[in-house]
Amino acid sequence: MAENCIVSVNPKPSKGLSSKLLDLVERVVVKLMHDASLPLHYLSGNFAPVRDETPPVKDLPVVHGFLPECLNGEFVRVGPNPKFDGDGMIHAVRIKDGKATYVSRYVKTSRLKQEEFFGAPKFMKIGDLKGLLGLLMVYLQQLRTKLKVLDVSYGHGTDVVKVLEDGDLQTLGMMDYDKRLTHSFTAHPKVDPTTGEMFTFGYSQTPPYLTYRVISEDGFMHDPVPITISEPIMMHDFAITETYAIFMDLPMHFRPKEMVKEKKMVYSFDPTKKARFGVLPRYAKDELMIRWFELPNCFIFHNANAWEEEDEVVLITCRLENPDLDMVGGDAKEKLENFSNELYEMRFNMKTGSASQKKLSPSAVDFPRINECYTGKKQRYVYGTILDSIAKVTGIIKFDLHAEAETGKEILEVGGNIKGIYELGQGRYGSEAIYVPREAGEEDDGYLIFFVHDENTGKSCVNVIDAKTMSAEPVAVVELPHRVPYGFHAFFVTEVLKPKPIIIYIFFTRDATLTTRGSCLGRNNSRNKLLHKTSCVHNYIICYMLL
Repeated sequence: MAENCIVSVNPKPSKGLSSKLLDLVERVVVKLMHDASLPLHYLSGNFAPVRDETPPVKDLPVVHGFLPECLNGEFVRVGPNPKFDGDGMIHAVRIKDGKATYVSRYVKTSRLKQEEFFGAPKFMKIGDLKGLLGLLMVYLQQLRTKLKVLDVSYGHGTDVVKVLEDGDLQTLGMMDYDKRLTHSFTAHPKVDPTTGEMFTFGYSQTPPYLTYRVISEDGFMHDPVPITISEPIMMHDFAITETYAIFMDLPMHFRPKEMVKEKKMVYSFDPTKKARFGVLPRYAKDELMIRWFELPNCFIFHNANAWEEEDEVVLITCRLENPDLDMVGGDAKEKLENFSNELYEMRFNMKTGSASQKKLSPSAVDFPRINECYTGKKQRYVYGTILDSIAKVTGIIKFDLHAEAETGKEILEVGGNIKGIYELGQGRYGSEAIYVPREAGEEDDGYLIFFVHDENTGKSCVNVIDAKTMSAEPVAVVELPHRVPYGFHAFFVTEVLKPKPIIIYIFFTRDATLTTRGSCLGRNNSRNKLLHKTSCVHNYIICYMLL
């Protein structure tokens, strides 16, 4: 992308009398209404934020094995520091010629720059949106905006981060697709590995509650396609096939009245309603051709993939029953321990209008990943994380969709469609595992790379394992200079055919986390436009989610 396409982010907040009065009101409200007795689950142990950025630390010790040549590139994890409510921080490991460099940097967003200006947090956070206190915090946010204490003119767009040759990260500014992006942007856009197009959506608390977008290979964002649903929902992910886009109208509703009356989070699950799935031709100019299918109620954070088989559209997903978003507040440990998420296959028959689903695993599995060269196409293998709660990853699991699941099982173990489990060991917890292919080969001929933290020693590392064999013997272990807190999504940016420094794009949306989803990105220098490369080993999108 040409430098002149990047907008410099220079917010203009105000420290005047209005700011001081609102600060005073906030202090009084928090003192009277905040329940300080609640345990701070996500601020303790390795959930606690790291205070400072880390400039590049070179020649990290490879304490086991070796770093394969195909891993030349940058392994990146992006997320809030601390989890859910913090400012976005990138933890990255640059790998080149068998050596590794670690760096961590904040993304210099408008929000971060303004809070640095004030020397204190000023923006509403997801953890604030509970009970009457949540409603009052919304009003305070609105007043700060109306009185121009806060500058929200950079509220939508893409923060652009450049990866320097030494592995360091530099925030360049913001891109908003020539002002065509005026709504929220999902954490999980999909890129067709054949056409290079990106497919995405955003959801809102005001009509239209759902908006679908297509971004062409040259980076042009096409006109919005509003999708009609009955009320505002949380929709964290979606899916594409070669012909369709799949939307999920699940009963996780935006209910501010219940937030106040029942002291719940602002989004609450309605167990009386069905789960609806909308299948729309992916180049549709409007919603007239969408087909809706119903299945038993559930919620879905993350999909693995989707494809077409004869008259059916197939969706592989992690399905959650009776979710309670209060569990993310860390104020009820038993809710975390009862967290249940299972791999499912869902089928939607475009000829008959029927829908069916099949359970593929016991609980709890999440963060499903695939070889992204198969996005939208039928694939065989799914890699996921094994969770002992919503918060901690105890192992990495490999599913074979060509094999039948063993019925009656209540625990995750090798057998049936479970082809391998990499256990992290007592007191060691991991992150989302990213698949990186070797040179062109079989679907599972590659490696999985992920962060690991050892609570016994307080040290963090990067693990590389064989994605084909899932051997207990890691291919490589790289020791990091300090701990990396538990977080959300990650990705890998390969250096193959990369002529210039890597550019990373970070999208602002209305969700409560910061996550990533791979997207094959490069640059067409002759046209000075963003180019979605068809190679599945090129640059990737980061999606930054901000409530």
